[in-house]
Amino acid sequence: MQRREFVRSTLLAAAVLPTLRFVPALARSGPTPDIPAVTVDGSAITLRSAEVRELAEALQGQLLLRGDAGYDEARLLLNPSFDKHPALVVQPTDVADIQKAVSFARERTLLLAVKCGGHSHSGQSSCERGMQIDLKDFRGATVDAAGRRVSVKGGSLLGLVDRESMAQGLVTPLGTVSHTGVGGLTLGGGFGRIARRYGMAIDNLSSLDVVTADGKLRHASLQENPDLFWGLRGGSGNFGVVTNFEFNLHPMQRQVVGGRLSFPIEKARDLLTMYADYAPKAPDDLYFDPVIVLPPGGGPGAAQLDVCYSGPAKDADRALAPLRKIGTPTSDTLKSMDYVELQRSGDWADARMLGTYIKGGFISTVPGELISALVDGLKGDPRRTTAVFFQHCGGACGRVPEDATAFANRYAIANMMTMSGWRHGDDPTDHIAATKQYWSTLEKFTRGFYINDMPREATASDINANYRGNYKKLVALKTKYDPTNLFRLNANVLPAHA
Repeated sequence: MQRREFVRSTLLAAAVLPTLRFVPALARSGPTPDIPAVTVDGSAITLRSAEVRELAEALQGQLLLRGDAGYDEARLLLNPSFDKHPALVVQPTDVADIQKAVSFARERTLLLAVKCGGHSHSGQSSCERGMQIDLKDFRGATVDAAGRRVSVKGGSLLGLVDRESMAQGLVTPLGTVSHTGVGGLTLGGGFGRIARRYGMAIDNLSSLDVVTADGKLRHASLQENPDLFWGLRGGSGNFGVVTNFEFNLHPMQRQVVGGRLSFPIEKARDLLTMYADYAPKAPDDLYFDPVIVLPPGGGPGAAQLDVCYSGPAKDADRALAPLRKIGTPTSDTLKSMDYVELQRSGDWADARMLGTYIKGGFISTVPGELISALVDGLKGDPRRTTAVFFQHCGGACGRVPEDATAFANRYAIANMMTMSGWRHGDDPTDHIAATKQYWSTLEKFTRGFYINDMPREATASDINANYRGNYKKLVALKTKYDPTNLFRLNANVLPAHA
């Protein structure tokens, strides 16, 4: 679902955003000060100049402190509502750097965050006065066309994988926005435009390499450390920093049918009624997401469908026919297009100038009562974008047993979300409150939530319940591989003794 595209096309219409210019990170050449920091439990500590300098000199990559060039680029997430200042930012260039950073944090019980693409809706890929491991310099993808595998470094963005694999006529399902980090997306499950056809990202993993809390590099697959392999497939960042993902690839033509159908907001009920009927039984190679959006400034709203059909061209009209029955669209951009181009179509110039808040949950049906709640309860405000949108699930995603991976929400036909978006610098209080109030009328229709869209206020009990029958096994794995809960800034599972 092009969730960022509709924000760009509405909220950005109200404000012309400057392009931020970033410069490469440089090592500090002057004196290194003592640095105030915090431990995992929030206790204040001081990192001495000598130990910080020792870490910096041991790294092939950069260690950044507040005030260094590149520090602000590293600490900022795509959502500027999160304005955190780590005590240290480590930008590794190899596995050894990651091991050294993890060991440094563990030995000092330092609060630790890991950033890949910076899309974290709960703000946990940065931290206040802890260590942030920023993987922006740890990227790359190597395709083995004969073996139909792709090896992906842990800091890579999904657009790189799409580009390299599709060049060989191969593909693996990874998300919908090309600047999404492969690491965060995959560890949480990984939906995408072709996931209904080929399964979630975790269903296409053949192995992972991960630096666990003890600083050791472990290989995880069905043959080696299979328990860890199970937990990494949907267990979020609970078990370490993944340095390499190996995905299975599938032959697929470059050309798909993609784009958007837009209708007047008055068609929202008709659109959702069609979705309720057709989404559960649509062919696996059709993916379509409803988006109902009210822009800032009081402009007219829209009811939209974002579409990707990746099946045989001769069958496209038949697959898309139910979508056409909604009526005459105000805009129709559906066309044959390059899959990699479609994957980039929801990108935007710079997301750091917008604030957003999302609440979401999985649904297994779309009853009439839910449709009424969605349509009747959606209220706009001239100061913000207000939207509700879906991510189409089911198909191959739903044919995997619930206990086969840590991801347990296989029953869903869609991930339903509502969002408010506001101009950076505005007070978000009213906008967040409005989203929470709207969500309170929708939540009863949901069961569980996608941890990659986890709200910032989610509690331990919320997270534990969301793992369903897999929770106890995850606790055992957490106790084995991260007994001190060093990796806690995620959809956190507490070790047994915590």
